[in-house]
Amino acid sequence: MRNRQAELIKSMTITQLKQQLVVSQLILFTLSVVLSFFLFESFYQWVDLMKWEPWVLLKFGIIPGVIVVLIDVILMHFLPKHTYDDGGINEKIFQNLSIIEIIIICLFIAIAEEMLFRGVIQTTFGYVIASFLFAIVHIRYLYKPILFISVVALSFYLGYIYMITSNLLVPIIAHFTIDVLLGWIIRYQKWRGEGNGSC
Repeated sequence: MRNRQAELIKSMTITQLKQQLVVSQLILFTLSVVLSFFLFESFYQWVDLMKWEPWVLLKFGIIPGVIVVLIDVILMHFLPKHTYDDGGINEKIFQNLSIIEIIIICLFIAIAEEMLFRGVIQTTFGYVIASFLFAIVHIRYLYKPILFISVVALSFYLGYIYMITSNLLVPIIAHFTIDVLLGWIIRYQKWRGEGNGSC
């Protein structure tokens, strides 16, 4: 399965990979909207889930997001490269995007995934179920223990900050901060001609 995935990724163009990414996130976003019609008392519950609280967003979203990326960078420096190899997906996508494109794509990913997993699933079914489902969706990391442990830990952290703040913007901001910084690192490494990173 791992080899098939790697071969499939190599055979896909950058445009095809970006299209796959956008389609998968559109599916998650649409699913969260549709499910909210059935599981929420009112569609306006989305408004109640998102609060603009700058200090909370900084304390639980941006600062921890930066810390996660710093830990990731340290681990990438000391661990063998193959432990952080996701099959080349992140490199192929992010190395060929502009800084602005990385911001847009990472924001879309953070919104789509957090709306579904935290906004709908965690709000309705609880923290543990949402966190495990988020990890399962990132199944491509299953054969990479370091990446899979990172995703599981991140999933539980995102669920935890949502649980303690009751503010969906917090995990969205944390998720976005992590993805955009790692995306920029991958892009920067290409610019410097250095090799690869992982997001």
